[in-house]
Amino acid sequence: MKKKTAGYWVLNAVSILSAFIFIAPILWVLAVSFQHQGKQISSVIDWFTPPYTLENYPNIILNSGVPTWVFNSILVAVIVTVLTVIVSSMAAYAMAKLKFKGRNALYLYFLIGILVPGEATIVPLFITANGLNLIDTYAGLILPTVAGSMNLIIMITFFQSLPNELLEAAKIDGAGEVRIFFQIALPLAKTILATVSIFAFVGSWNNYLWPLLCTMSEELYTLPIGIPTFAGTYTVDYVQPLTACLVAALPMIFIYILFERQIVAGITSGAIKG
Repeated sequence: MKKKTAGYWVLNAVSILSAFIFIAPILWVLAVSFQHQGKQISSVIDWFTPPYTLENYPNIILNSGVPTWVFNSILVAVIVTVLTVIVSSMAAYAMAKLKFKGRNALYLYFLIGILVPGEATIVPLFITANGLNLIDTYAGLILPTVAGSMNLIIMITFFQSLPNELLEAAKIDGAGEVRIFFQIALPLAKTILATVSIFAFVGSWNNYLWPLLCTMSEELYTLPIGIPTFAGTYTVDYVQPLTACLVAALPMIFIYILFERQIVAGITSGAIKG
């Protein structure tokens, strides 16, 4: 049996400490969700002491807008992810493998786009969306977030790595660009497509600024916009907002459990490619 070194124990200690730092807030949120509303709190320990109640969960699900906000978040995130993958993959393949005038300048334009923070474009984006009557609509929530420079650059980098000999051989066999894209390029890009899908879904799920400006009616709220409405103006009752956070987290937890391998592989691939 190999002798364990001091570095081994230090690494394990750091890992356990890091795990505790990440898990502690989750345990606190879980404990708060079982407390009665308006409970007097004099110390941190009081959040974990009885009496407990299960009434907060049915109250949040049946008597609040959380189910609607969860539906909106899932709907918007799924559509944004699908459209992002379709648009980014087609544009990236054209940029990487098709020769046309101005391709390098266009690639530089997308690279510069990565350096521009989203907040800097929010005013012209709002003016444009308002002029197209997209404010307070699902289309307004979805369309402005589909095109992103980062996802496009990731896919361009991948398609550039595909050997030209493989694609030329397919052309010799009579395949056109569309057939090569769908039958050769896309099947080889499964891992990078998973990476882009993860980035797009998580980015849409956590997006706060644009939905805040775009939505006017509560029926179109997504979770990042809806949950803060539980906070009062002068006092903060942590029970309802944190219970809503746990209920809202259930779809993401289920998705992670279902697609754990694909998510880990996609993030790892994105880190290596980037």
